[in-house]
Order: sequence, then structure tokens, then C-alpha cells
Amino acid sequence: MRVIMMGSPEFAVPTLDALVEAGHEVIAAYSQPPRPAGRGKKLQPTPIEKRARELGIEVRTPKSLKDTTAQQDFAALDADVAVVAAYGLILPQAILDAPRLGCINVHASLLPRWRGAAPVHRAIMAGDKETGVTIMQMEAGLDTGPMLLEGSTPIGDKNTGELTEELADMGGRLIVEYLSDPEAHTPREQAESGVTYAHKIDKEEARIDWYRDARELQRHIQGLAPWPGAWTTAKGERLKILAAECCKNKGAGQAGEVLDDQLTVGCGIDALRITRVQRAGKAACSTEDLLRGFAIEPGTILS
Repeated sequence: MRVIMMGSPEFAVPTLDALVEAGHEVIAAYSQPPRPAGRGKKLQPTPIEKRARELGIEVRTPKSLKDTTAQQDFAALDADVAVVAAYGLILPQAILDAPRLGCINVHASLLPRWRGAAPVHRAIMAGDKETGVTIMQMEAGLDTGPMLLEGSTPIGDKNTGELTEELADMGGRLIVEYLSDPEAHTPREQAESGVTYAHKIDKEEARIDWYRDARELQRHIQGLAPWPGAWTTAKGERLKILAAECCKNKGAGQAGEVLDDQLTVGCGIDALRITRVQRAGKAACSTEDLLRGFAIEPGTILS
């Protein structure tokens, strides 16, 4: 098929690779415009733009698809289908209608649960047992279109980074399966019950409230690792907490208090033993390595 790829982050790259490997003609890749990043704030292309250029695919990075010229340029590609994976721009109806088969979304949840911007983070933070990928026919609503194909996987102890990578690979496999015979996959309307919304993660939301249950906080940390990273302050310095284990607090210490020399911290219920951390401007490391150069004594209050 003649395919337009529409995506921006690393999550979308396995979908692009799978389309190419399956023999589809990817006639253009649409992605978010380059943005300043790093210490020098130089403009950096998205992972999809980088990968598309490596593959010799034309790249387009419009700031919006709402104007008539952008829509005419899109329609002129005469595509059979547009495949969308975490693109990041709203698609007007003129864009949705332009390809012969419309726009097909690779969405990282089991719809209708976790429609929206941060489905992987939210699934982990909510304590879901499983999640997956839904291949969906796009329409004007937010992830409301008919479902075409889906796959699932247990969440277990995977963090958002690990789970996103797994779902990205699954998405690539599923979109190729769908495009191999679209007529074999009957569209199914989403259930009206069980709808939840995966709102974008706010950086302030990532701050750890030590008065919460240790099990909730463990999921909070797992769901925000590696980005944006749950955080707390210790001795006036911000620490990202990237992994932790729940353990019993037998009553000693208060919420946020360091209870021992292994960086076990009291919570509203029980405690968390922090196992992986990152100081500002430093690489992530084990708690053992952190404490060799940044002592946090028992009795210290994290906030």
C-alpha cells in the first residue's frame, strides 16, 4: 500500500520500520517540528524524523494541519492509508478523510480504557494488571473510533520505559497484520462503559507525597520511570526515584523519614526501600552507589 506515516516519539519508530519491512511504500512521514533540547538548546528532530531520513523517506513537519494548504498537500499524496502513532497533532476531518482507508491509529492501551495522551503511565500508576495496543479507525473524537485489532500483555513490574518499548514492538506487528488484509478485520464500536482518560503527566504531579500508601507510591514511581521521574528532595537537593520496593514499617518513624542506612523511607502506610535514583545532572545509579558519595542519614526527612 501507499502509506503516510504520522508519528513523533520513539514509540512510533517500530511501526515505521515494520511498515517498510513488510514492503509497503511509505510515501511520506509526518512528525512534530524539531524542538530545542540539550544544554545548547539546539533544534533536535524527533525520532521518527531521524529514522525516516535514514530510510530515505520524505519528511514533513507542519506546525498545524488546520490550514487549507497543508490539507491539500496531504491529500495530493494520494495515499491508501495513513498510520498514526503518537503523532501529537489534532487531525482535522479533511485529513482523516483523505486516504482511501482513512487514518489508522496505533494506540498504547486496551480501549476504551486510557484514551488520551499518557496511557502507559496511567495504566501502571492505576495498578492495572494488563494493558496492550489497540489498532483503531480514527474519527474526530479523542480515541473514540472503532477498534480493528488488539493485543495485550501483563504489566507486572515493568516501568513505563520498558512497557512502552514492548508495546511499540507490538504495535508494529499489529499494524502490519491489519494492513495485510483490512477486510478481514471487522470494526467494533468501543464499549460505552469502562471509559477512562489518560491525562498528560504534569511535572509537579511527579513529586512524591510520602503520606500515601507505600504500594500506591511504588506504582507512582514505576509509572513515572524513566520520564519524567518521580521525585523528592533530600538535604535541599532534588532526587529522582526510579525504582523502589515495598516493605513493612513496624511503626518506627514518620512519613518521609529515612529509617535505615539502605534508604528505606516511611510512608503513610508501610515503607519504601529506594533501589535506584538519579541526582540532578548525574547518571542514574543504584542506591548503594548514591550513598557512597551522598550520605543520607537515618532520621533525614524527605519532602
